[in-house]
Amino acid sequence: MRGTLSPKLTEFLTQVNAAAAEAKAQGVTYTPEIVRGNLDKLAAFIPNGPDITFVQDRSLTLNGRVINTRVYSPDPAAALPVLIHYHGGGHMCGSIDLYDSASRMMAKMANCVVICPDYRLAPEHPYPAGIDDCEAVLLNHRKLLDGVNHNYQLNIMGDSAGGAICTTLSKRFTQNSDIEINKQLLIYPSVDYTMQSASIEENGQGFLLEQARVKWYFEQYFQEKYSDGHTLSEASPLLGSFDRSMPETIVFTAGCDPLRDEGNAYVEKLNAAGVNVEHHQFDGMIHAYMLLHDLVKEECMETYQRLAAFLNK
Repeated sequence: MRGTLSPKLTEFLTQVNAAAAEAKAQGVTYTPEIVRGNLDKLAAFIPNGPDITFVQDRSLTLNGRVINTRVYSPDPAAALPVLIHYHGGGHMCGSIDLYDSASRMMAKMANCVVICPDYRLAPEHPYPAGIDDCEAVLLNHRKLLDGVNHNYQLNIMGDSAGGAICTTLSKRFTQNSDIEINKQLLIYPSVDYTMQSASIEENGQGFLLEQARVKWYFEQYFQEKYSDGHTLSEASPLLGSFDRSMPETIVFTAGCDPLRDEGNAYVEKLNAAGVNVEHHQFDGMIHAYMLLHDLVKEECMETYQRLAAFLNK
């Protein structure tokens, strides 16, 4: 069923859809520069995050490559839980800077240490380069916390492609005794690269993230592997095995999101496997609503409040 849009987003989407139609009429096609620029424009709707006692850019050097991160702590002397925040952007876009406000909000509201990695992006760095970077940060996160006190509770959070990264890593580390992920926090996660869910078509036009663009993102991410259905299935967290050792999870979905149904299906599979899972859906919201804070303040603040409560329960 196609979602019913909140009136709060009507004017915004009217403008977005008119601009998209004009670009199509002029023969403008997707390029990494265009889609990155368009996502960065959403920064105009994101207020500055709260002041945080400790904010510092730090890097991790492994096997000759440097992974930049930003570390936040509301109280660097306190032994606080750690939250690794993987930003969204279709595996092609997004940055520490665009998600700085969200990282600050989580550090402040959940009273935790936040690490936000600047992982490699496609098409310059196709699958699985970004996941490799995110895994490296997960395994070596304590190296980034020199002088920042923390405890042994490790959590992960991501929206959209960041959700794909979280769910990939949470499965990978259920069988790794060296590290334990306590909780995962997911906001409209991308968990099925095969694009099989009904909402991909039902919500696939007119709601900012469109079906054709999702497909294009995945083509850039997987490149020559995109034609290999086995690779897409194997990479899709929704299509793998589930068991009760997976982290306790909270999932937010949006009723007007093409990715809505795969998020719902992920919740159902966690439930069936005996994993504690909490699910909230904002029926009138679209994909990326958390980057439209000034338009949907109540929904964004409720999301942050529920995320913080879940992390601290």
